[in-house]
Amino acid sequence: MSLASYYPPLGSFGCMSSTMHAIVQDSFGGPEVLRLAEVPRPAPLPTEILVRVHAAGVNPVDWKTRQGGGMAGVLGEPPFILGWDVSGVVEETGFGVTIFEPGDEVFGMPWFPRQAGAYAEYVTAPARHFARKPRAFGHEAAAGTPLAVLTAWQSLVDTAALGSGQRVLVHAAAGGVGHLAVQLARHAGAYVIGTASAARHDWLRSLGVDEVIDYTTTRFEDAVRDVDVVLDLVGDSHDRTSTRSLEVLRPGGLLIAVPSGVAPELVERARERGVRATGILVEPDGAALARIAELIDKGELSVEVEDVFPLAEAAEAHRRGERGRTRGKIVLRVP
Repeated sequence: MSLASYYPPLGSFGCMSSTMHAIVQDSFGGPEVLRLAEVPRPAPLPTEILVRVHAAGVNPVDWKTRQGGGMAGVLGEPPFILGWDVSGVVEETGFGVTIFEPGDEVFGMPWFPRQAGAYAEYVTAPARHFARKPRAFGHEAAAGTPLAVLTAWQSLVDTAALGSGQRVLVHAAAGGVGHLAVQLARHAGAYVIGTASAARHDWLRSLGVDEVIDYTTTRFEDAVRDVDVVLDLVGDSHDRTSTRSLEVLRPGGLLIAVPSGVAPELVERARERGVRATGILVEPDGAALARIAELIDKGELSVEVEDVFPLAEAAEAHRRGERGRTRGKIVLRVP
């Protein structure tokens, strides 16, 4: 079946329909639970904007939530619409919105961890969850940016206050968050160390990584010492990466564990070693995205989009992501 058959005209006489197409799931499970459906089109409340979605980012939290993990505890039982990364055009503004007008190109990570419903033709959210799309990016690259870059920014800039001359270790440096984190660290003037498979090393060096460790052949704790900040994008569930990372921190250093947070026993172990450990959960931040967009337009930050799928093929996008070893991001194109 052609994609055109999934998307009939939105209404007669050029009128906007009261419905839209979205990827809905009615139960937890594998990628097959994702289905294309026609649902009511949202309308903006005061201080909100209605965004016509051109592309939506796909992140690990999406397929974890689809399975019943991730943010499922926040969203509750299905049905719901997944997705938080959005790039598109403002269609309508609610009362009180002063920073955007219809026709403005925007990108953002609205509502996280509540439902944003980015796998859809339209989303509504507070205007200040968005920023103007970087001029240097098309919608697909912009859609691959917000959740990943805000995770990196809020970890390294807001939480760690990473500065010039410090040493930072980024686990899974070639992934969606990782490849943006190493660029932000480099921009801050830090000495950047990353773990990745050998096939990614040359690419990571081109992004400014000073030292790359092949995690498939080398135990990182045997190769690096005196690190100020570890950004752990792997977690203790995989070979005790967070716990092992405590060994490479200098006194007073900081471990930021993203995927599964930090267990109380890890916090205590860190305290005994004279270092710190914390988890983080990313938050919507349009102001930070505006600063990040400036870096992008200056050529100081780039995003790698490895695969783009049509919205109707969201299940296949999830399958691709769950296979792992993605270089950068996966994105859905919304017709």
